[in-house]
Amino acid sequence: MKDTYELLVKTDFPTIKRAPLETLQVNLGYLCNQQCLHCHVDASPRRKEIMSLQTITDIVDFLQLKNIKNLDLTGGAPEMNPHFSLLVKKARQLGVHVIDRCNLTVLSEPGYEEMAGFLAENTVEVVASLPCYLQENVDAQRGQGVFDGSISGLRLLNEFGYGSDEKLQLNLVYNPQGINLPPSQGELEPAYKKELKQRFDIVFNNLYTITNMPIKRFGSTLISKGLFEEYMQLLKTSYSKDNLSADVSHHFKCGLAGLCL
Repeated sequence: MKDTYELLVKTDFPTIKRAPLETLQVNLGYLCNQQCLHCHVDASPRRKEIMSLQTITDIVDFLQLKNIKNLDLTGGAPEMNPHFSLLVKKARQLGVHVIDRCNLTVLSEPGYEEMAGFLAENTVEVVASLPCYLQENVDAQRGQGVFDGSISGLRLLNEFGYGSDEKLQLNLVYNPQGINLPPSQGELEPAYKKELKQRFDIVFNNLYTITNMPIKRFGSTLISKGLFEEYMQLLKTSYSKDNLSADVSHHFKCGLAGLCL
């Protein structure tokens, strides 16, 4: 894999400053039941790196010490870390809002059949990857059969009240293919809601759009195809300072450092 690090260390992107810490995002490991073309951490079923119990204990202590409001769990598939449930329970006991970045297909993997119920029981917000409502586009980006597995996962979450119970937030994430930027969230969300409801009787709360970062598997693909510089220029010319001051909470609305989505 071609590394993009040296190409990103020195940049003429505008300098940004961090706001006060309210959300702690934690990558629980690179183990995943999928191997997506755009993955920013090169996750796959072959990766063995997962966060240890000691580090997770340290995270719980940090949540309490710094009065963190939101714990944002990602991976890989975060649920595949054997200490995922423990961390969720400890965080909820502290009153911390927990977000699970779920790839949906993990909910039907052997050994994870009770995960959807666990998430609902602990009122965990689910932010689920679904790059399109069309099977051919999803399978092309994420692997054969992923679309069907994703629909099954969404239906299961709906059965537990996600998307209809205001306490059980189910939000979907769109990311584009190739060197394209995502369309407006406001324009894309109604289409997603209409298509998923009509085709599969699925409901959800919000749609977030993200911009692919030029790192790891996606960045390597850009270099291999000779598109890295073109994509970097696209990111630069799409920058919008106004997005940095927007109230984006702990979600995706600003994407890459103020990039206009």
